[in-house]
Amino acid sequence: MMTEASQLAILKRIASGKVYDLSVEYFIGMPSWYLLGDPRYQIWMTHTPQGTVVDNPVGVAKAVNEKVGYSGDAISMYTHTGTHLDTLNHFGLHGKLWNGFTAQEHLGDRGWTKAGAEKVPPIVARGVLMDVAAAKGGAILPDSYGITPQDLQDTLAKQGTTLQPGDVVLIRTGRMQVFYDKDANKYLLNSPGITLEAAKWLIDDRQAMALGADNIGLEAISTLTQDNWVPVHTYLEAERGVTIIEVLDLEALARDKVYEFVFIGAPLKLRGATGAPMRPLAIPMR
Repeated sequence: MMTEASQLAILKRIASGKVYDLSVEYFIGMPSWYLLGDPRYQIWMTHTPQGTVVDNPVGVAKAVNEKVGYSGDAISMYTHTGTHLDTLNHFGLHGKLWNGFTAQEHLGDRGWTKAGAEKVPPIVARGVLMDVAAAKGGAILPDSYGITPQDLQDTLAKQGTTLQPGDVVLIRTGRMQVFYDKDANKYLLNSPGITLEAAKWLIDDRQAMALGADNIGLEAISTLTQDNWVPVHTYLEAERGVTIIEVLDLEALARDKVYEFVFIGAPLKLRGATGAPMRPLAIPMR
């Protein structure tokens, strides 16, 4: 749904030099999927000015080390931490990924050989904010609230916005307002989000190209049951081949009522990965 021609056409509609950064900050203690046993975000120094002076790892003169003040660091985290894109090998259905790839043939010890983050091109398209929280009259949607197709239609009507085939649709639940709270569970637990019916309406009826949201997992946590786990993810990724973007900071866009914009975003090219951090941008458009 995205071509060089479509990208150029949307870039020509940029109407402002103001750029909205839709990514969250990464920090120790940030909300992540540690509830499922995945590693939390960690950052640590690998080189410090004092340590370099003492250790002198490359054998230069002490005076040089004292003058330069070399610092370096490293990070460790689950690839679905912070603002990130889900790749199409993240969720399969009945033993197969989108395009019929199987773990038996395409999953090695160091990741998938198909559908990894390195395969995702830079995304340049029309972006649309759907501020469902505001349309429902509140700052944040209630815990576990499942957004319905009617909610989406009401939101578009109140905003005076329409959807077009190939859009990147970003859904605001208001949950980002508690992302930086000291208690990470306020953001993680019982998250509101879209229902399977809403996802089908966006993809099948309105032909969106990609979906994103400001919550931890796009869909409402209340939709997760033992018999029907992550139905939105499996529908979008395994059945329809649709990219998902999660943990988006949509607060500034909502505050300024910027509902249509040029969306630009690209994940890190982590070979074989099921997800990758990204720093999406939104630029107001004509």
